[in-house]
Amino acid sequence: MVVQSDDSPSLESWQQVLAPYNLGYRIKLLSQLLTRKFTDKLEPFGLTPFHWLVLCCLWQEDGLPTSSIGEKLQQVGGTLTGVLDRMEERGLVRRERDIHDRRIWRIWLTDAGKELEKILPPLAAKLSEEAMNGIAPTECEFFSQLLNKAISNLS
Repeated sequence: MVVQSDDSPSLESWQQVLAPYNLGYRIKLLSQLLTRKFTDKLEPFGLTPFHWLVLCCLWQEDGLPTSSIGEKLQQVGGTLTGVLDRMEERGLVRRERDIHDRRIWRIWLTDAGKELEKILPPLAAKLSEEAMNGIAPTECEFFSQLLNKAISNLS
């Protein structure tokens, strides 16, 4: 039997850290819901959320080294290599050795990969709007800033 001293927190004060009420659990739940819905939107294109992330990196800066994509996405090489293999097989990207350092492989979008930039971001934007329905734009921005700060605190 555990005896609670007068100065130890009561069970009520711990409610905010217990699942399903704690922040981590709720963020995980939000992530799972968004991922599930976005996966459904990507499925007709034969893509996964990880493909989407790689495409986003390359839409922002085409020709990135594999290692830079991994750093941006905080992924290990083996996982990224398999994803890039499948994307190359599907004709979305191509790999080329760096002309200055043959140890480096650069990833370039193909025309098919570039075309998806016209189609997929609007789908992602629509899902974001659905998730944030009823929340003021200033609150959405503040929420984003808070998430960035929490991620930075734990990184």
